[in-house]
Amino acid sequence: MKRKLPPTVKQLQKDARRFLWHPFTQMREWEQQPPLIINRGKGALVYDVEGNAYLDGTSSIWVNLHGHRHPTIDQAIRHQLTQIAHSTFLGLSHPPGIQLAKALIQLAPSGLKKVFFSDNGSTAVEIAIKMALQYWQQCPSPQPRKTQFVHLGSAYHGDTVGGMSVSDVELFRKPFAALLFPGHHAVEAPHCYHCPLTLQFPSCQMACLDPLDALLQERHEEIAGVIIEPMVQAVAGIIPSPPGYLTRVQESCRRHHVLLIADEVATGFGRTGRMFACEHESISPDIMAIAKGLTGGYLPLAATLTTDAIYSAFLGAPLEGKTFFHGHSYTGNPLGCAAALANLSIFKTERTLSHVQRRTPKLAVFLKALADDPWVGDIRQCGYMVGIELIQDRQKKTPFPVGDRIGHQVAMAARTLGLLIRPINQTMVLMPPLSATIQELQQMVDILKIAISLVRASKKSEATCSQSP
Repeated sequence: MKRKLPPTVKQLQKDARRFLWHPFTQMREWEQQPPLIINRGKGALVYDVEGNAYLDGTSSIWVNLHGHRHPTIDQAIRHQLTQIAHSTFLGLSHPPGIQLAKALIQLAPSGLKKVFFSDNGSTAVEIAIKMALQYWQQCPSPQPRKTQFVHLGSAYHGDTVGGMSVSDVELFRKPFAALLFPGHHAVEAPHCYHCPLTLQFPSCQMACLDPLDALLQERHEEIAGVIIEPMVQAVAGIIPSPPGYLTRVQESCRRHHVLLIADEVATGFGRTGRMFACEHESISPDIMAIAKGLTGGYLPLAATLTTDAIYSAFLGAPLEGKTFFHGHSYTGNPLGCAAALANLSIFKTERTLSHVQRRTPKLAVFLKALADDPWVGDIRQCGYMVGIELIQDRQKKTPFPVGDRIGHQVAMAARTLGLLIRPINQTMVLMPPLSATIQELQQMVDILKIAISLVRASKKSEATCSQSP
């Protein structure tokens, strides 16, 4: 039999254009350039089908922790394949699922005692919302009026209907407005650079909690929960919260008998320098959603953690209807659980968090090289989560016109220099793997600096040409 040859690069690019529809991508724009096709990775580098290397400045969209092809996770998956690749979790268990649930509870903030597995961050949040809603209907003192949720301005909590309903990115929500349930914004004011609650004046940061506390005091009988990304709003543009803010949110929720839901999908697993961002202020949410880094960037797996009190409200005879009717075919997939266990073991054996904490100040020093750039309006950092906001006029704080696609242009320029980075509007989000070396961190920032300069020079050239007779 004649051996079938692998497809050529040109054939792959042709088929990509013909058959694929990429997420969060305007395909008309995408089709105008040759598709970048990644086929292998090692450490902080990924390689395309033509052998070109790129620094993975986004951790493959915030999931990779210990680098690509880490031998510990590779081996864990291979070993699990000798046992079983998948078994339903509907009423059955398996060793890696049990072991992972135990390991997560041992790492999680105190008070979280039960683990409900799913497959991605949006689903983990959706589960948290449904869990909170059903809890108030079935708790020892039922409060069926508690059906609404509070979220922050510019919040993002996923793309499912529930996740979008507690988000505040209008571009993502608008086409689906008819499907979304109503909720509450903690604050309605426009964003500033320094505060997740969109305060106008950074010197008054702690006053930003007052509207939230007032809202809970007035409407607590109908509010089921407050959902928040601890310490950093990621998709909002890497917006850190002011010191003490998270603690006061928890206190307000406790005072008004409202559940606190921590969305640690982006902030969990070392991104902020702690295993979970909640640890920075030692808070204990009632429900916590985790995903992204759970398997070290290998397989889709997520979990929603909650307390014994919430879990107990779902216990009863089958005919009582108290069961939590949620799940999917791949809940608790054994391969994913095996990868996650290996991921957690690496944190211990390689002292990952210590390395991140030691390298974070050095990354901050590298980022200072961008501070004098005339296009850099703000640099925001929490651990290995960095947002570099590009701005047209620093003095007037004038943003670039959306149509200029400056963030996209800088990302494309960085790609030609060997760095993969993806902007959120005009904010360049740098989120390197936790395993990235000091040299690799320096290279990422250096490339970004050059890319910004290249795009600025290109725009000046365009402006000069347009003014010529």
